[in-house]
Amino acid sequence: MKKELLCASVAFAFLALPGLSQARSREDEIQRGRYLVKTIGCNDCHTPFFGMKNGDVPEKDWLIGDQVGWKGPWGTTYPTNLRERVQGMSEAEFVQYAKTLKTRPPMPWYALNAMTKEDLRAMYRFVKSLGPSTNKVPAGLLPGEVPRGPYMDMTVVMPK
Repeated sequence: MKKELLCASVAFAFLALPGLSQARSREDEIQRGRYLVKTIGCNDCHTPFFGMKNGDVPEKDWLIGDQVGWKGPWGTTYPTNLRERVQGMSEAEFVQYAKTLKTRPPMPWYALNAMTKEDLRAMYRFVKSLGPSTNKVPAGLLPGEVPRGPYMDMTVVMPK
């Protein structure tokens, strides 16, 4: 009986190992995504007051978009609520979106385009793990339109 129980336990362990490995790998991916979001500057714009609080913003408040606009020759743009954006996408859709995004300043879309698919998948998994956020962000404005709320004036003379 003990031998049968030991064999059954060993068999169960071998069957469970791939699942544990996948779960651990998924958690590793989420941790990698957290690291990337934290270090490449996503929170700087997409998390309200992140810079002013020296990054001391609870993770539950990360990436909800912001009401502060960025006004320049392109019009006025607002940091997107990334949590809301990601909730409606599959991982493959997000990777394709990030690899092909072209948008107005100050978003460094060219840096996002250059990221590896593996890093983008990790970021997706992390953002998805944060859950949805219903924080509303103003729609972007065309050049010449004046923002109603707070904004950073980025009007500069561009080098030729």
